[in-house]
Amino acid sequence: MEPEFQQYYETAELLKALAHPVRLCIVNGLLDKGLCNVSYMQQCLSLPQSTVSQHLAKLRTAGIIEAERAGLEVHYRIKNERIRKLIQALAVPSAEA
Repeated sequence: MEPEFQQYYETAELLKALAHPVRLCIVNGLLDKGLCNVSYMQQCLSLPQSTVSQHLAKLRTAGIIEAERAGLEVHYRIKNERIRKLIQALAVPSAEA
């Protein structure tokens, strides 16, 4: 019996994108807040804007988040709803807790 590796590859790529404390924190915050811009994330994380932007780029490339322009600001939100279940399964503490 040959396993179908494509589904495992996609899941592994998703897990790799989440496998950093800052990215997990960003995703968890977006799950709690819904929509957020880089400036707000930067303040919450106490990290330089460039660092936050690099992590956001990895999450966007993985299809986890999406961006929406609102004037001069870019707001981010969760794109892949599988993420909510995954984060809950990992028992990542909520930012509101």
